[in-house]
Amino acid sequence: MAHPCRYALYSIMQKASEPVLCQVLRSVKLTTTGNYPINKSDNFFSLLKSRGTASLSLKAREAIWFHIFLLPWLITFLAFVLFPMIASFLLSFTKYNAIQPPKWIGIKNFILLSHDPVFWKSMKVTFTFTIIFVPLQLAISLFLAILLNLRVPGMRLIRTIYYLPAILPAVVTGLVWVWLFNPDFGLLNYILYLIAGIKGPNWLGSEKWVMPAVIISGLWGMGAGVIIFLASLQNVPQELYEAAELDGAGLLQRFRNVTVPIISPVILYNLLIGMIGALQTFARIYVLTGGGPNYASYFYNLYLYDNAFSYFKLGLASAQAWILFVIIMILTLIMLRTSGRWVYYAGGR
Repeated sequence: MAHPCRYALYSIMQKASEPVLCQVLRSVKLTTTGNYPINKSDNFFSLLKSRGTASLSLKAREAIWFHIFLLPWLITFLAFVLFPMIASFLLSFTKYNAIQPPKWIGIKNFILLSHDPVFWKSMKVTFTFTIIFVPLQLAISLFLAILLNLRVPGMRLIRTIYYLPAILPAVVTGLVWVWLFNPDFGLLNYILYLIAGIKGPNWLGSEKWVMPAVIISGLWGMGAGVIIFLASLQNVPQELYEAAELDGAGLLQRFRNVTVPIISPVILYNLLIGMIGALQTFARIYVLTGGGPNYASYFYNLYLYDNAFSYFKLGLASAQAWILFVIIMILTLIMLRTSGRWVYYAGGR
């Protein structure tokens, strides 16, 4: 009598990639549990038909099911990540408006962007925000993590409250900050008047104040970085603090010579994630300012969005996307290559 899983597994595997699975079995040199070695001429599905899964070794069955469960992710990756990346790369060398067929124009999109003042303005705004925001986010996140690492009553509730803004949608938080920054009845200007007796600025309507407003609203959602720093602080060996204290090290010396080196890999991680996120800022700014006033908050991704979905210059927008990709890759590689000078790994490098 046939194994009960035999034909069910066969029907599933028919939808999978047979050559890949056959290669997996052959590459790891798996054999069946009986006297049936897997030959190069064997067909994977005929193997299942004739012998069923029960006759395969445990490693072979694990390899089969591993690839079965991997298929949904693989299909999603190919359809929604790899294929769009390849398509956008090809479109970056074309003139395409989503209505007419793409027209190959070579590197004209990149040349056009290099002479576009709005492109350079958006680049300047984005890098200005990143240079100011990322160090502030790192410093404040680490400071809050140190405070949240203290053992006081109700600390679990306090940690939850600090983390909540990080899980809220960017559009929701953007709308909240639009109200908070309102020059007439916003809560922020009301507090300034109540405490200092001064009239607050027009946060989102002034070229001078819009960038501070954007930075403040961004710092509100740094709960994820705080939690990561908190986890790293709790993994610092206490005996290192005790040894440093016996040597006469003060609080700041222990922080500088014990805490910072131990958590330096986490600092690097948060630095990279913060830099990548800041360079790709979009949703919150789209809700807060829409790029105004006078392009003072016109971030790179806002310009990319406008070219793609407002002006239907999809080829130009694809070129912008790849420029940003290359910039992020170069900055990431620089940080990783230079991290050996200040990042400490307990197990060596």
